[in-house]
Amino acid sequence: MSKDKGFVTEITPQAEDFSRWYIDVIKKAELMDYSPVRGCIVFRPEGYELWENIQRDLDRRFKETGHRNAYFPLLIPESFFQKEKEHVEGFNPELPMVTEAGGEILEERLAVRPTSETMFGHMYAKWINSYRDLPLLINQWANVFRWEKRTMPFLRTSEFLWQEGHTAHEDEADARRETMQMLDVYTDFVERMLAIPVIKGQKTPSERFAGAVDTYSIEAMMKDGRAVQAGTSHYLGTKFAVAFDIKYLSRENTQEYCHTTSWGVSTRLIGALIMVHGDDRGLVLPPKVAPTQVIMIPIGPPKTRETVIAKTDELFAELKQAGIRVRVDDRSDVSPGWKFNEYEMRGIPIRLELGPRDLENGVCVLVSRVTGDKKQVPLDNLAASVAEMLDEVHAQMYERALEFRESHLFDVETLDQLKAAFEEKRGFAYAGWCGDDACESKVKEETGATSRNIPFEPQTTKTTCLCCGKPAAHTVVFARAY
Repeated sequence: MSKDKGFVTEITPQAEDFSRWYIDVIKKAELMDYSPVRGCIVFRPEGYELWENIQRDLDRRFKETGHRNAYFPLLIPESFFQKEKEHVEGFNPELPMVTEAGGEILEERLAVRPTSETMFGHMYAKWINSYRDLPLLINQWANVFRWEKRTMPFLRTSEFLWQEGHTAHEDEADARRETMQMLDVYTDFVERMLAIPVIKGQKTPSERFAGAVDTYSIEAMMKDGRAVQAGTSHYLGTKFAVAFDIKYLSRENTQEYCHTTSWGVSTRLIGALIMVHGDDRGLVLPPKVAPTQVIMIPIGPPKTRETVIAKTDELFAELKQAGIRVRVDDRSDVSPGWKFNEYEMRGIPIRLELGPRDLENGVCVLVSRVTGDKKQVPLDNLAASVAEMLDEVHAQMYERALEFRESHLFDVETLDQLKAAFEEKRGFAYAGWCGDDACESKVKEETGATSRNIPFEPQTTKTTCLCCGKPAAHTVVFARAY
């Protein structure tokens, strides 16, 4: 028993140190390890399979909305960034440059891509000639690099994995439809697949993407009350089209600039789902993206072991045939209790226990990672019982996350109230904002909180600015963020 308890006590409690808890969990669950390159991590199979499952479902959604995948170079000529001033100013501090190759100094430095708007722009100018070529809807799955001073695995690393969609359209209306469509795709995915409720809205001008006309985001609340930007979609207007000469011959036989968009999510979604759902026992993985949905543990004395394992193997094949991601741990050199703790820590949604008495009665025991509840189910039609419980676990995870968020949303009228609120509690604050950048900056300087977005559906409507007291132009969500 002491061995079982010791396994769990290696994880720092959330209430004691949330950041330490996070690092303990992701290392203990073998999601990642630190690489010898500063700010970079190695995705271990458990962590990378999470990303593969996220990628698989998102890729399906992108293709259903008419997008196709392509791949663009990692290295981007420095001159490309000089063509769009706002863009280069936004990324310049984070750009690593290749200056030498093959023992020779390069004539032009090459940036390791922080994002690919400029490369897409260069190629789109070659590929687009007529309105018949539009809309051009391309997505890329890739890695990007931004030289971060402070890093946190999955949430903020110098190199990370993501997808970036870049599209070109005939007019503003079509481009804006694309921008909002993809924001809706992200919202549906994060809520339905990751069981994370989000707040959807528009970024303030100071927080929008470098070079964008408008940026929209979905914001998720972590268990420490901080925000994670879970996805963004940008309407770029004609800024990049003008910079890269992306023109088309219109239906009226005139030369026009394309309207472009970009949108993306990254491996920070892995960090978000860990921080939203995890507890002091470790990970709690959403069933729809969990690498392993069910862990099967045969139990019982040695004399019945062969019979129990034989049945376990039979049920394993049945569950696998039904499309359930399942594994068996039939090791005899560790106790069942140790296994229970290990797989709870790893966040596997369902534990299936099968012993000799269960076998005699034609049943097995399913244990929920979320509630810990045990349910005895017949072995006949086991796949249906498991599928039903997986749906229950997902629904419970979403409801718990939503309940937590709703209980940590608060209203403030003044900056002093906001400061007091952040000193006393954790969460998001709804406040009025006049639209002046100076007031927004003052909030950040005095509280460490930033405007997350201007929500489309705020729970309350504010009438005065929390800083200056003037009429509020917007109701804004403020929070400290990762």
